[in-house]
Amino acid sequence: MRQVAAMYAIDLNPTLDLVDIRWHGLFDETSVAAYAADLERRFAAAGFRPGYRLRIDMSATSVQPRDAAEAIHARLATFPKASRIAIVTGSAITRLQVQRFMTQPYLRVFADAAEALGWLTEAAAA
Repeated sequence: MRQVAAMYAIDLNPTLDLVDIRWHGLFDETSVAAYAADLERRFAAAGFRPGYRLRIDMSATSVQPRDAAEAIHARLATFPKASRIAIVTGSAITRLQVQRFMTQPYLRVFADAAEALGWLTEAAAA
């Protein structure tokens, strides 16, 4: 199941228990609200539960504006927890922003999307 919007794309893969997100641009207040609502609605409709795997590929965008990053963090604070999170970015400053907002011990940052997926699916096989 796939949903594409101007700022993001969401692929849900129930077979891998994977929520796969790609960000394509910089969020603002309106796009944060739409993104969060879309993600929550589709996650529930697809029957995902806590313990899923999450990959967010941020390689097509730069660091998010501070207010947008704070809004995403606040809006999704109660979103069901993943068992593993892989963030994809080649940007050092984006990596720092991710580490500021996402402190989960089950999170890893990758420069390569395929390597991130490999880590996530390897965890699924274990």
